[in-house]
This record gives sequence, structure tokens and C-alpha cells, in this order.
Amino acid sequence: MRLSAYHHDKEKKIEPWKTLKSELVFEHPWYTLRRDHVQLPSGQQLDDYFVSVRPHVVLVFPLTPDRQVIFVRQYKHAAGQILLELPGGVVDEGETCVLEAARRELLEETGYASDTVEPLLEVFDNPTKDTNSLSFFLARDVRQIAEQHLDETENIEVVQVPLHEVEGLVLRGEIRVSGSVALCLLALRRLGL
Repeated sequence: MRLSAYHHDKEKKIEPWKTLKSELVFEHPWYTLRRDHVQLPSGQQLDDYFVSVRPHVVLVFPLTPDRQVIFVRQYKHAAGQILLELPGGVVDEGETCVLEAARRELLEETGYASDTVEPLLEVFDNPTKDTNSLSFFLARDVRQIAEQHLDETENIEVVQVPLHEVEGLVLRGEIRVSGSVALCLLALRRLGL
């Protein structure tokens, strides 16, 4: 069903905010913060709306020929936990093809590759405060072709999960990273499960 088919209040008109001024207040290779002075449609102004400027992210649902899904486990410092998630990462500066970035991230984090990687959806991660979007991919018939090629700050365990167990992991809260939850459910739907 298309959005136009839903009932909505025709009296309420949604308009974008106007950016009157924008400045970078913190810029570092790992994090960039922007401060915007904005005017809301009501005329109200906010001179301290902070936005995290983040790169585009790719996330892959890798499925082997014997119906195993390749996950990764790693420590996530902001959450303070070791979490199970799908492989992925940022599109590097200078990379122009998100599909190739997805292939690269899959290979680097897991050592797996696929000739059949299809885009599923592009979503916003946190559109209230972050600039980036997230591209979801389904990789079929993945096979291990190399060892992991990790950054010096990464310690990633590769985990195989039978495809028929993925939905249960999501529903029991054993997969708790929002992008991975969304992609798991989307990929399962695409696979007809």
C-alpha cells in the first residue's frame, strides 16, 4: 500500500526547516559534529541544533549455499557489550559504488565473498541527529575465499547461524543492533521465509 493510500490530516502541512547558518564545531577522522542555526516553519529559531555528520554505511546479509548466515560478534564500546550483528561498515571516502563497498566490508570482516549481491533497501539510521543512510544488501552463495583483513582496532569473531534460526534470534532479542534486526527481517522476507 502506498503512503498516499493512508488517511492523513489534510489540514496539517509538514514543511522542512530552513538552515540559516551551519558550522563544524568538531572535526576528527572518527567523528564530525555540526551546529546548525535553523528556523522552524512556525518561525521559531534554534541556534544549537547539533548534527553528527556520518558517512554512508553498508550492511550485508550473507547466505552460504548450505543455508548458513554469516554473522560477526564484536565489542561495541558505546553500548559496552559484545553484540551479534551482520557484517558491514562505512563507505570509505573516495568509494563511489556502495555495492562494491558492501563486497569489500564483507570480505574484510569475514573473508567471505559472493558473485550475487543484490541491493534491498536504503534507509536512514537516525535522521533526527545523524546525516547518514544505510544500504542493505543480500549476498547469496557466499563462500570463504580469504582470511579476515581487520583494522588494528577490530577484533571480530565470525559466526555461522542456520538460516531457519535467524528469525528466532531476532524475536528473542539476541540480535539487538537495529540495522541488523531490520536487514534480517527484510532478507528473510525476500527469501520467502
